[in-house]
Amino acid sequence: MAVEIVMPHLSDSMEEGTIVQWFVAEGDAVSDGQPLVEVETDKASVTYESELDGTVLSINAAVGDTVAVGAVIAVMGDGNGADPAVAASRTAGMTSAASMGSGAATSRAPRGRRVKASPVARRVAAELGVDLAALAGSGPHGRVIRADVERSVPASPPASRAAAPRTDSAKGNTTRTRPTRVQETVARRMAESRATVPDFELRCEVDMTQAVALRTQLSEIADPPPTYNDFIVRAVALALREFPRVNGAYRDSGFETYSRVNVGIAVAADDALLVPTIFDADQRSVIQIAAASRELAAKVRDGSVLPADLSGGTFSVSNLGMYGLDSFTAVINSPQAAILAVGSLKPRAVVDEAGSVVARPTVHLTLACDHRILYGADGARFLARVRDLLQKPVALLA
Repeated sequence: MAVEIVMPHLSDSMEEGTIVQWFVAEGDAVSDGQPLVEVETDKASVTYESELDGTVLSINAAVGDTVAVGAVIAVMGDGNGADPAVAASRTAGMTSAASMGSGAATSRAPRGRRVKASPVARRVAAELGVDLAALAGSGPHGRVIRADVERSVPASPPASRAAAPRTDSAKGNTTRTRPTRVQETVARRMAESRATVPDFELRCEVDMTQAVALRTQLSEIADPPPTYNDFIVRAVALALREFPRVNGAYRDSGFETYSRVNVGIAVAADDALLVPTIFDADQRSVIQIAAASRELAAKVRDGSVLPADLSGGTFSVSNLGMYGLDSFTAVINSPQAAILAVGSLKPRAVVDEAGSVVARPTVHLTLACDHRILYGADGARFLARVRDLLQKPVALLA
């Protein structure tokens, strides 16, 4: 009984996926839970696992092929006697949660032992000829991550991405590399945002004296304590609840607002920028937001982040303060209405209530707004509310 495996729809923006590698070949016997294929979407690389025992009858998409959502990529013979209609429906409707579980790619190893590895680690291992079963994983729950693979052999650039250098008399030797699908998507969306969104910027300086004191107190009950960025995400989430249009979008010549407050946090990883989402951030405590932020950042960096983690954001926060930048302007993650850029927290000269110049820990915030849905007063009121919450952070604990 034949069961079609199709390219699933994994995110609201996904229209197609690219086959990175097959873990099986035609004629192979496959068991339930065994990895079948790694696919690169517009947001991340995902490994799909079989949901039935059977045999691979045909592979309909080769490595490197870009396939539309819903198109058949393989056909399996159902070897368990299940009703074909039920099996086909179950397999064709695979989602990221069903096919990935915790997000780790799991492969069959010798002697029946399973090896957990991130999709990126699996790809690099294939490129470098590394046996994943021989590695000890340093990722969550013993998962093998990219760093484990690269430590096992001298690192070398993937041949599929790099081209041979060519001589240029004026510029010296020039090497041209092909961007990954994720990098291509980021480049396209940033260009579209700059070309289509009439944005304006609002800036303010926030006195973080009380926030610093609160973090010191929280360090006594939380290890590690929340970061200042976690405080900012919490303040943003509460302010978004009060200003729903900022928690919206301009789409198809109309305004959209959303009942959920889902804050995306920009995370840099492997020459790309991903924005995983903290869902219902307005309903989470600072400590819960801190835990979610750490988990998402780790998943982005070890390559185990799922498309579902990168979808559904209603507002974004980008923090480059760790690089010592006082302030910067972030590009709006269209179609969201706005994005908040966070600079470094450090002592700066301010005038206190008595009129004296004193040094206090401050941070500069820059809010970029889509002028089609937000006007100056809308953005100013929202940013002022974020500043007030950070300057009186006891409200963040409510």
